[in-house]
Amino acid sequence: MDRFQSLKVYVTVVEEQGFAAAARRLSISPPAVTRAVANLEEHLGVKLLHRTTRYVRATEAGLRYLEDARHILARLAAADDAAQGINAAPRGRLAVTAPVLFGRRFVIPGIVDYLQRYPGTEVEAMLVDRRVNLLEEGLDLGVRIGELPDSSMRALKVGEVRMVVVASPAYLLSRGCPDHPQELSKHNIIVSSAGNFSHAWRFHPGKGDHPLRVHPKLTVTTNDAALEAAAEGLGITRVLSYQAAPLVEQGRLQHLLQEFEPPSLPVNIIHREGRHTATRVRAFIDLLAERLLMEPTLNGNL
Repeated sequence: MDRFQSLKVYVTVVEEQGFAAAARRLSISPPAVTRAVANLEEHLGVKLLHRTTRYVRATEAGLRYLEDARHILARLAAADDAAQGINAAPRGRLAVTAPVLFGRRFVIPGIVDYLQRYPGTEVEAMLVDRRVNLLEEGLDLGVRIGELPDSSMRALKVGEVRMVVVASPAYLLSRGCPDHPQELSKHNIIVSSAGNFSHAWRFHPGKGDHPLRVHPKLTVTTNDAALEAAAEGLGITRVLSYQAAPLVEQGRLQHLLQEFEPPSLPVNIIHREGRHTATRVRAFIDLLAERLLMEPTLNGNL
């Protein structure tokens, strides 16, 4: 097995966290995977993986080597693309991440479009409400909501969203509409523990900084559950504007305390590679960016 194939095997073992899973993904035998990693470790003279009966994890040296191996494989893929010409169709595996509700509503339709356009590709989508390290988890690109820390990631802004407070018309009719964040203490509060949401709600500094610790009547683990409980008339919840938009458009929810909303949050597509970005990654970024830039809930005032 040549060095490039050995690198590919090693990267796949780390990403799949196992030899058998890597063998299935690469369509080769488990013994071939084991030999490739063993030969690589022997050649380098270092241990790349911790192996137990329950898991496989990269060592500290293995993690450093993993980053270099991914860059080498990306540059090789880019060289292949360049040799085949700029009009070569994207091919190969693409790994994408996005927040759960954002992924369901915007990214999955984009993935379906992408796979139908480019049948030589396959996509793995990780939809999770947590901050994901693309490099550590072997992902090509992701959608991130919020300010970006300084990093080597490339970012393309495709919209912005707001933190909004919402309740159903029926609830507000029975309990009254709060005119100030401090009045929320008199209401039933619904909190989602997904993502970066918390029991401390912050409001627009321009109106006076109003960090408010709420005491929830109901705490749920997903944002869609919080929205549904609010739409059913239980109380008031706070989510991102795109999450509430469908129920607001249907008239099941309405915005509250809009003059106290904090500044909007940017929505970015981030990816790991620079000028050596593979054709499959560039093609997906272009497709998804075009779709997101046309979405009124991300680039309007819904």
